[in-house]
Amino acid sequence: MNVGGGAPDIHYAKSGGLNIAFSVTGAGPDLVVAPGFISHLDIMWEEPSVAHFYSRLASFRRVVTFDKRGTGLSDPTTHAPTLEESVDDLRAVMDAAGCKRADLVGISEGGAMAMLMTASHPDRVNALVLYGTFSRLLRAPDYPLGVTEEQLSALVEISAKGWGEGVGLGAWAPSRRGDADLRRWWARLQRVAASPGMVRNIFALYPQLDIRDVLPVIQAPTLVLHRRDDRMVRFEMGRYLADRISGAKFVELDGTDHLFFTGDADTLLDEIEEFLTGVRPAPAVERVLATVLFTDIVDSTKRAVELGDERWKELLGRHDAHVRRQLERFHGREVNTTGDGFLARFDGPARAIRCAIATRDALRSLGLEVRAGVHTGEVELRGDDISGIAVHIAARVAAAAGAGEVLVSRVVVDLVAGSGLRFATRGEHVLKGVAGEWGLFAVQG
Repeated sequence: MNVGGGAPDIHYAKSGGLNIAFSVTGAGPDLVVAPGFISHLDIMWEEPSVAHFYSRLASFRRVVTFDKRGTGLSDPTTHAPTLEESVDDLRAVMDAAGCKRADLVGISEGGAMAMLMTASHPDRVNALVLYGTFSRLLRAPDYPLGVTEEQLSALVEISAKGWGEGVGLGAWAPSRRGDADLRRWWARLQRVAASPGMVRNIFALYPQLDIRDVLPVIQAPTLVLHRRDDRMVRFEMGRYLADRISGAKFVELDGTDHLFFTGDADTLLDEIEEFLTGVRPAPAVERVLATVLFTDIVDSTKRAVELGDERWKELLGRHDAHVRRQLERFHGREVNTTGDGFLARFDGPARAIRCAIATRDALRSLGLEVRAGVHTGEVELRGDDISGIAVHIAARVAAAAGAGEVLVSRVVVDLVAGSGLRFATRGEHVLKGVAGEWGLFAVQG
């Protein structure tokens, strides 16, 4: 058992003649995680945000998770597991790990097996937590929330054809679509977790999945968590579950990401910890020095009116793609978009400035002018989000910039001395909500 952090040891449980890989980490009451679409117990821990997620769970529970049959480190199969087989595997893992009773967390596709396990074996489950999951995926006359067969078929084709190349990250985790390191890891996870054929087999089971009749049978205390703008599983599908599971608590989370470990994962973890332990942890705040970049399209409202909704939406999509290419090129991290602009952070001010210049120049090819502001200071990190006075100052610096202008604060000028970057003074400014006067400088070139 792993109790000190790092990737846990791998063990195997026997289920129907197959070896099901599982791991155990942490100490305390048992918690079993039913994984989503794909997993690989070794590779998952190589991504820092995944390691953080499981380490947080392991801070208050003994955490058991596994790779479904046919995926990851479990034995390969010629077909994707049925729901009944998945529940058998879950029980086998619990038995092998010594879990007589456990809290059960079902993530995405894993929610179905978690719900069926809870309803079928109430003596084995203390509490149920569901994240980003569903009871049925396909649309039906009595289930208008579902996707159409055409939509599902399109998803299958896109996924299978680009499998192993990092396909789908922009849909699964929009907040991290510009993260080159995550994309490389995502591509590797795809290659080692499941073959393209197994991916098709898994998707082939989705039209048959319908456990709506199981929901009223669930008696365990249940927490349903769903991000409001989840791009993969509609928010309404989560609410549907909570409305039909007796006494379930429904928590609406901010964000567009479907992956459990991206976006504001700490808020998700806080909700789980409070539900299972009765105690909500104090917010974990990490303070770091960072360079903050804000960009904003000049006269965006006027352009939107001129172009109309559809053309403006298409142009914004191209704008976003250009900005994200430059962020990747200059090793910036996208924090969020502001509709017609971006907030990003860098570990070096010179890279932030050069990214702003390259972004401005690239967007001119689309007929767009942007303004940008750069400031370096201490920020608070909460998951993928940042906050603090430095963020506020960077926003005000950007607001003071003219069309096509990149403005920076004096501290940025001081930090990039010797970089070859040139600046012209723009005088002292009073920044709304910030004490004192601030010297601002325009980047030349």
